[in-house]
Amino acid sequence: MRDNGSSMLGVYISIPFCRAKCSYCNFASGVFGGDRLERYVERLAEEIHSAQAQAADWQTILPKQVDTIYFGGGTPSLLHPEQLRNILCALREKFSVARDAEITLECAPGQLADALLEALPQLGVNRISFGVQSFVDAEAAAVGRLHTGAQTLTDIARLRTAGIENINVDLLAGLPHQTEASWQVSLDQAIASGVPHVSVYMLEVDEDSRLGREMLTGGQRYHASAVPDDAEIADMYLAACEGLNAAGIAQYEISNFARQGWESRHNEKYWLRQPYLGLGMDAHSMLHGKDGHPRRLAATDDLTIFLEQGARHKSTMVDVDASLEEAWFLGLRRNAGLRLAALEVEFGAEVVAACRPALAACVGAGWVEMVDDTARLTAQGRLFSNEVFERFLGLAPCNIHTPVTKDSHSVGDPFFSVL
Repeated sequence: MRDNGSSMLGVYISIPFCRAKCSYCNFASGVFGGDRLERYVERLAEEIHSAQAQAADWQTILPKQVDTIYFGGGTPSLLHPEQLRNILCALREKFSVARDAEITLECAPGQLADALLEALPQLGVNRISFGVQSFVDAEAAAVGRLHTGAQTLTDIARLRTAGIENINVDLLAGLPHQTEASWQVSLDQAIASGVPHVSVYMLEVDEDSRLGREMLTGGQRYHASAVPDDAEIADMYLAACEGLNAAGIAQYEISNFARQGWESRHNEKYWLRQPYLGLGMDAHSMLHGKDGHPRRLAATDDLTIFLEQGARHKSTMVDVDASLEEAWFLGLRRNAGLRLAALEVEFGAEVVAACRPALAACVGAGWVEMVDDTARLTAQGRLFSNEVFERFLGLAPCNIHTPVTKDSHSVGDPFFSVL
């Protein structure tokens, strides 16, 4: 197996606090009081200071050099400037953060306070990801979003005035009451805004969300009956691929599109299986073990436990079989695809040979194309990516399989999880 232990580290920081909970959301986040947020920040600082000692206990390699930091949530823009400063100061005290580090903060439109906006450039935050989901106000309101399309555009302009140009907009296909025509409105607005990065997800409702439960049991409170069907959602996704690519916002991963040079450096770490450290409640990490086997770490998803006892990580070794599976489903997410020669170097020619029948079946189905030595998903394959990935599960010869952790802040599903 290759050794990525010397790679630059990515850091993910979970801020699971929201002003309102979206109806489709099943993340470990919620509406909590300001006193709990202050205690949460204190716990984060403690976790940062103990990270190197924890890594030693887990027998993992924790790189000292950090080149990406990502604040996800929840709604990290609810942090006060001093709280954000304390977290970043703790990181810079214990790690060597690169001068050109990509530092991303997720924001909810309409919830970016003037004081925080003013502090962002001073603290080194240089990338913002907006959870827009829809520029159509009725669609956003139907799932509990608190912003309007006009507020989103105003916030984008405010960021540019502050000197922050690296802006992502999240769009969600499949919201209640959404149509192909209204979806096109959101796409057109995202393109016209001039942002250099757009993420597009297809809604799959999780049964643990309020919307998911209503879809199972019936009811009208969360507009479950107005959710588009799978075929309509797939058409919306294809329209996004076509429209964004035509506008120069090129697809480089199943759900991500960027103008040239504006791809997310942090997310690339997940897809390339490079080391990242998750901090905070429900955060996940992937660090390389001193024995050559990566380890995935998962923190508690209970806020009370985190505030009282800390992260309480659970460590799972990722064996060779699971690493091979991850190599396939993460590598195929990227438009650049997966080089078979690189797989052979890492896992051996015999292991890769065992995967070739599954690969041939995917090529025959029109889901995967081979370009020289590289396997890539086709446009149709991206719609059926879960089916493609399943073909590569359990193919390694030794048949010892460690479950692969897929969390919303790291590996992720190709689409937004919903039922």
